[in-house]
Amino acid sequence: MIDFCQLKGNLLAVHIVVIGAGVIGSSISLQLKRLGHDVTVVDRNSGAGLGSTSASSAVVRFNYSTFDAVALAWESYFLWKEFKALIDGTNNYSKNPLENSQEHYAHLEDRGYVMLDVPVLSNENTMKLFDRAKVPYEIWDSKTLKENMPGIDAGRYWPNKPVKSDAFWDEATEEIGGIFSKHGGYVSDPLLAAQNFATAAKREGVNFRFKKAIVGIEKDATTGHVTGVRVNDFDNQNKKGLDSGQELITADVVVNVAGPWSTLINQMAGAGSDFTVELKPLRAEVHQISTPKDILKGPIMGDLDLGTYVRSGPGGITLVGGTEPECDELEWVEPDKVDEVNMTRTVEVFESQTYRFARRFPAAQIPSSPVGVVGVYDVSSDWTPIYDKTDVPGFYVAIGTSGNQFKNATGAGLIMAHLITQVENGAEHDKNPVVYNCINTKLEINLGTFSRKRARNTTSGTVMG
Repeated sequence: MIDFCQLKGNLLAVHIVVIGAGVIGSSISLQLKRLGHDVTVVDRNSGAGLGSTSASSAVVRFNYSTFDAVALAWESYFLWKEFKALIDGTNNYSKNPLENSQEHYAHLEDRGYVMLDVPVLSNENTMKLFDRAKVPYEIWDSKTLKENMPGIDAGRYWPNKPVKSDAFWDEATEEIGGIFSKHGGYVSDPLLAAQNFATAAKREGVNFRFKKAIVGIEKDATTGHVTGVRVNDFDNQNKKGLDSGQELITADVVVNVAGPWSTLINQMAGAGSDFTVELKPLRAEVHQISTPKDILKGPIMGDLDLGTYVRSGPGGITLVGGTEPECDELEWVEPDKVDEVNMTRTVEVFESQTYRFARRFPAAQIPSSPVGVVGVYDVSSDWTPIYDKTDVPGFYVAIGTSGNQFKNATGAGLIMAHLITQVENGAEHDKNPVVYNCINTKLEINLGTFSRKRARNTTSGTVMG
């Protein structure tokens, strides 16, 4: 039997406040509790997963630009495969397993994933990383692509072009192939996945404090070590903090998993001066196409050639998101303006995403008005998350995660719980990065790849990472 708990032995258990009850924050809280820590989660929403998580496309893939990112995604895939066991704590996931602890569970739709060829994602690099991580894959030429994805236009249209330009409709002179993995797909319900984590965490003793806004991070005047967080009540309907419910929650450790509000939390803590990567919120839209043709029956598709990613859904639904093509203007948001973002879908983004999809699948039936969701992503400048300690003792971050880290939520809980426990017990992570030993794949993940002080990772510069 595998001991997923990696029990603390003689390691010091501490009281930890996790800021944010999205899918990653809830996952981290569960794994911290399973390592023996006392955990409190604070979130301004009325329940788990109601922020960026609920706007996620929940795609599961392994195409990243660094080995450790690939390894984390590959390990997380197997955890999604046995998600119910992870949540219930069966098969030694927990000291106190409980069969069928919840009525409904999110699950992985294992459809496979194909990434179409594009210059900013090197096939050679991807193959080397997949070979090293032992991720099975196939190289599809355009003929194979068309055989496996009926109705696809296999034309190469690179570079990206605005959909309202004449050049967007130019005929292709070459055809495109891709890299296919038979594993991957999407998680059935991202909101339910977060709620599954949170419910399991509550069952095991984690205290959730909803409708509470962080208004300050307390630190020891002499050592600078965090000592707790100050909170007020929060009015979700009007998106504003209230003067009521003022409270100090003491803590030995604070973990910032606040999504698009993470920069403001860092500022409260006085953390971030040694970051080598920047973070900024980004407004994003994902649109939905309903077609009786059920065009995308098989694998999920990353199409940076045209600037979209697409995934299937039940009943002929296709979700279409963007990959930040350089020809489109991105809607960056100032950290203190997140609550002012327009959460209504726009015709401009709708047309940009759905027209690109229709260019790739000419039989697609585009609805007359936008249907989909709007979210605000927490994005790092190299599209790689920061899973790390900070220069403020006892203050940790799991940030820059929005857009491409939902798939890693299962693994992120484990690596962050491991990192925090190791550092709090004396590990010098900045000098000798903590390594996480994967349970399913047996790979080693060097957590220095996700350091706040890393040399900026060379990535696609898009949500694909």
